[in-house]
Amino acid sequence: MKTNTPSLYERLGGEEMISALIPAFYVRVLADPELGPFFKHTELEKLHSMQHEFFVMATGGPIEYSGRPLAHTHHGRGITKQHFARFTGHLVETLLDQGVTQEEADEVIQRINAMTNEIVGASY
Repeated sequence: MKTNTPSLYERLGGEEMISALIPAFYVRVLADPELGPFFKHTELEKLHSMQHEFFVMATGGPIEYSGRPLAHTHHGRGITKQHFARFTGHLVETLLDQGVTQEEADEVIQRINAMTNEIVGASY
């Protein structure tokens, strides 16, 4: 018998939670002296929109990511595994602040970590 197990997206709180998560998360990222410079010339509204799509898709929600491939977007930007670790650390903190459980935050990070090589350029 098949059960209707809620997706991670649904367990996190769906659209309402993702819509609150993205701006709160980027407040932390932009304030980080090691990460903020990566976004110096970035249009924040577009960034928020693309990240919203990405997080909905990555958590099993109903939106497909329409942005450029991650490897293309991040290529040549000098992003290291240490930068990526700081980025995901801010994500965990923000998720926990939004009331997500540690287990759910860990599941989000597991899904994001699957894309590490595309972001840090190790896939080239």
